[in-house]
Amino acid sequence: MPDLRNRRLLASAFHAPRPSEVTFLDRALIAIDVHGAIASVLSPQDAGYAEGIASARAEGALVEWPRSAILLPGLIDLHVHAPQYPQLGVALDEPLEVWLNKYTFPLEARYADLAFARGVYERLVGDLLANGTTTALYFATLHQEATQALADVCLGRGQRALIGRVAMDNAKLCPDFYRDPSPEAAVAETRAFIEYVRMHPANGEGRVEPVVTPRFIPACTDAALEGLGRLAHECGCAVQTHASESDWEHSYVLARHGVTDTASLDRFGLLGRRSLLAHSVHVTFADMDLIRARQAGVAHCPASNAYFASAVFPLREALRRGLNVGLGTDISGGPSASLFDAARTAILSARLLESGVDPRKAVDARGGWPGARIDFREAFHLATAGGAKALDLPVGVFAPGRRFDALRIDCDAEEGGVRLWDNLDAGETILQKIIHGATRGNIGAVWVDGRQVAGA
Repeated sequence: MPDLRNRRLLASAFHAPRPSEVTFLDRALIAIDVHGAIASVLSPQDAGYAEGIASARAEGALVEWPRSAILLPGLIDLHVHAPQYPQLGVALDEPLEVWLNKYTFPLEARYADLAFARGVYERLVGDLLANGTTTALYFATLHQEATQALADVCLGRGQRALIGRVAMDNAKLCPDFYRDPSPEAAVAETRAFIEYVRMHPANGEGRVEPVVTPRFIPACTDAALEGLGRLAHECGCAVQTHASESDWEHSYVLARHGVTDTASLDRFGLLGRRSLLAHSVHVTFADMDLIRARQAGVAHCPASNAYFASAVFPLREALRRGLNVGLGTDISGGPSASLFDAARTAILSARLLESGVDPRKAVDARGGWPGARIDFREAFHLATAGGAKALDLPVGVFAPGRRFDALRIDCDAEEGGVRLWDNLDAGETILQKIIHGATRGNIGAVWVDGRQVAGA
């Protein structure tokens, strides 16, 4: 597949600008400018469509795909723990607090070894791009050099990324071998990483952004949270953290601060337009209203929620209340690096929340949440335009002025999981099959800003 900058692509595409609305662009002509932005999108009924195809063909600038190839917006992963990739699928039978202290913190401490860090990050970013993830919101570690290396890798590979050097200074809950020595150090190191990314000679286009990243309230002292809140306001950076993730974590914050995670983060100045709260399973309706009022967002991580939250995030209710929500794999709390898997799990968990799950009880007594289900439309939106809106990024849909971050789904790939049938599959049926069945084998190529970053 060629670089698509300064070319016109003739292909069929899907996008979902709103949660319940999928648009099928049948044989659309999409013009990408020399900088990787979408200049125009023409449908067959639009004026200038036939002329545009003819002129592009005459100029040698037309790229035409067969009907078996489907264009989708690039996938946006709102919650990735980059250093945890080596333990993907490990110890998911443990409670969160055990999983962190016995497995995760010792692994993350290894990133003091810069060579180890670079090796993992090269593999992770390459694998995510091959899975169609064009934008990722990363937690790194507290190691400055290793976190800088993650930024270097993303820039080198061409992935759009938001990266946070993790702040964690609470000696009562963080191990001696892996924590910031003081609140001042946590803030100073965060500031240093912000400056590194913004001054990076390869980051002139701003494709990689720094993020203020208190790990979660239990890992941080109040002084660190206060300092990070001030820094976020000063630098205008996005913020990411965990919120109301498990019964243990949610209860800890209530006992320590007397309010929920959401309210506490707001008090520290950490809840704003580009704040992303991972999980948020145990948020109250009042929390949801506060998140909406602050225009913050939620990274819905359905797979890891199933392992660690002991509950299902009320996604449909969050959407009904107008929250910005996108999807996260939560590597490695979730066992898959594929956002297609996350989308499928989001659909499944919402269905279980609606129906209830105790087979010993009658249908009307299982304690389900009526109307909680979502379908492939909402899941597709969350993985694309929903994540883009939460991060306030110009991606996620095919429209003039948006960046051309996209992937090609080859529906006829023998090694893939999608099978289409002549005279049977058309329109949204094709998208349903992609959302429910697509695998890495179906992803033929991936672009960020019109540049090919993965695929043959």
